[in-house]
Amino acid sequence: MSVESAVVEEVAVWLEVNGAPAVTWMCTPDQLEELAAGWLHGEGYIETLDDLLKLRPCATDLGFWADVRPERVALVRAENRHRVLASGCGAVSTLLADPHTLRRAPARREPPAGERLRALFKELFAQGERYNETGGIHAAALTDDARLEFHAEDIGRHNAVDKVIGAAVLARQPIRDRGLLVTGRISAELAFKAARAGAAYVATPSVPSTLALTIGRQAGMVLIGRAVSGTPHLHRPEA
Repeated sequence: MSVESAVVEEVAVWLEVNGAPAVTWMCTPDQLEELAAGWLHGEGYIETLDDLLKLRPCATDLGFWADVRPERVALVRAENRHRVLASGCGAVSTLLADPHTLRRAPARREPPAGERLRALFKELFAQGERYNETGGIHAAALTDDARLEFHAEDIGRHNAVDKVIGAAVLARQPIRDRGLLVTGRISAELAFKAARAGAAYVATPSVPSTLALTIGRQAGMVLIGRAVSGTPHLHRPEA
C-alpha cells in the first residue's frame, strides 16, 4: 500500500434549509444528496420525500439549498433541543432533542440470532472499499436480516447513517422495522436518528452509550453491542 492510498478524503459540505444555514458537515465527498436527505429526516425536517420540496446543489462549491414544507420547520423549532458536543467523528456540536419527545412505542420485532448478525457484519465489511484501502472509515447499512440495503461509508459514523437513511428516503423504500448496522459506537445522536426512522434495532461491533440506551428504551428499539462477538449484548427496551 502506498502512503498516498492510506488516507481518507475529507471535505466541508453545507446545507441551508428554507434560506437559513442549518449545518456544515466534515464528510467523505460522495452520496451527498443522500447525506442531505438523511440529515433532514433525522432532524425532523422531513418524514417522507414529499416533505422535501426541492434540493438544489450549489454550482460553485459543495453545498445544498433545501426547500421543505414550512410546517415541518415549525415543528423542528418547537422541539425542546439543547446543544451538545458530538462524541467522536462528525460535527463539533449538534442539537439533540429531549429523548422524551420521541413517540413512545412498543418493542418492535426481534433482531436476528448472533450467527446471522455476524454474517451481516461480514458482508458489511466486505463491501467497504475505502475501509479495505485505508482502515480509516465508518460504514452503515440498513437490513431486512436477509440482505444489506443502502450501504454507505464516511469518515463520520453519523454521516454514514444519514447517507443510508437518505438513500432509502430518496428511493421511497421502507425504513421502519429495518435493522441498522453501524461500525462505530452507538451515540445518543445516532440512536435518535435511528429511533426517528423507526428502526427495529441498531447493532455495532462496539458499544452503545448510556444516553443511547435511554433513547432506545423510549423508542422501543433494541441496541446490540459487541455484535460480532460470540455473545452479543442485547439492550432491550424493557430492560
